[in-house]
Amino acid sequence: MSRTLFEKLWKIHEVARFDNGESLIRIDRVFLHERTGSIALKGLEEKGRSVANPKHVFCTMDHIVDTMPGRGDSTQMPSGKDFITATRSSARRADIELFDLDSQFQGIVHVISPELGIALPGSTVVCPDSHTCTLGGIGALAWGIGSSEAEHAMATNTLRLKKPKTLRVNFEGAKPPSVTAKDMILHLISCFGSDGGAGSALEFAGSAVRELSIEERMTLCNMAVEFSAFTGLVAVDEKTIEYSSNRKFSPKTHLIAAAIDHWTSLKSDENAVFDNEITICCNDIKPTVTWGTSPQHAVSVDAFIPNPLHIDSAETKESWLRALDYMDLMPETPITSIKIDCAFIGSCTNGRMSDLRQAAAFLRGKKVSPWVKAICVPGSTQVKKEAESEGLDKVFTAAGFEWRESGCSMCFYAGGETFGPNKRIISSTNRNFEGRQGPGTRTHLASPMTVVASACSGYICSAEN
Repeated sequence: MSRTLFEKLWKIHEVARFDNGESLIRIDRVFLHERTGSIALKGLEEKGRSVANPKHVFCTMDHIVDTMPGRGDSTQMPSGKDFITATRSSARRADIELFDLDSQFQGIVHVISPELGIALPGSTVVCPDSHTCTLGGIGALAWGIGSSEAEHAMATNTLRLKKPKTLRVNFEGAKPPSVTAKDMILHLISCFGSDGGAGSALEFAGSAVRELSIEERMTLCNMAVEFSAFTGLVAVDEKTIEYSSNRKFSPKTHLIAAAIDHWTSLKSDENAVFDNEITICCNDIKPTVTWGTSPQHAVSVDAFIPNPLHIDSAETKESWLRALDYMDLMPETPITSIKIDCAFIGSCTNGRMSDLRQAAAFLRGKKVSPWVKAICVPGSTQVKKEAESEGLDKVFTAAGFEWRESGCSMCFYAGGETFGPNKRIISSTNRNFEGRQGPGTRTHLASPMTVVASACSGYICSAEN
């Protein structure tokens, strides 16, 4: 029987089926961070439950932490220190691996889990964070859960859930050199809406996806949740195997051969049938940026802000009008006429080495516009160190960017880091909801290339301009 990649992974990890259509799924790894991890660990303690397998549970400090040099437990948000200290104490009592602020392996959970080989092809990984689906870029079955589910997963190594439907998104053709994985996923969401994936296990496929690096594939999968998908996946290939081998926690010595043999099988069968399919021609994709308050509010950089008056749906028209009001923009305005105040490079979407290399290549010899405040926050301490070893930090600072310690930072406001109210920001992050980067902030999502090009111009533009 032909199976999709998702169906293979589900079958491997299915422990039991129930009459109500749910299944009990074995969980290989649980990852926590300080914002939600402390709640899950405390919940376990209060219920008198323990972690079933501490070697399979990991925790990092990333969401709330201060990213300024010389940081400690205190954060811009007064309550942040309480989360950090509570997580540290609970992790020690639970005897789980903690990547604390002073750890050489500290970083954003979805960056360090594949970076360290904690997430591996074919593994099930859960975390109380919606962007856990990032790990599908290496062929892991990964999804976000709540803190109570994290308690159960830690205590039993299982979770109960209903099997989702499958959706394959085929990106075919050759994408232009200026188009990145971020542009591809924003284009998809803008074409089919933020609910286009509607709870599906989404597999990204096609010639353009096969050409992407592993880090670019993780960018695609990271934003599967912005498409309302249950998770995102990319089939394992030689790139995946090379990336996932010889990591800190990946199989060693005689075990690696068996692991690679298993990983090689992790692809959809040739005749596998998906519940739904979408095909997109990459030749038609251009550098893309959001104009509103949802990732689906996106157009190419050389386009105009759409006019809600041309929309038939009253509900959509109302949401667009609200978005334009919040963003303080007028319909039919050229995107390239939008003046920005700030630029941000970072996050679990675009804070990896390939993102920083690409941005730095454009920035060499250039300067950030005098009215733009620009910040770069590497996705992990390892990324930061590698970037510094290549001199990328000097490229960013010479151009006028601040160079920070690793963390989520201004991806969202939990730690209190923000550019300030009413500031217009071009950002390599994944969400542009009202207040996402702080009260009153107006966020335009884009690729790192578009972010740095816009930072230098002072207006939204692509690296082609």
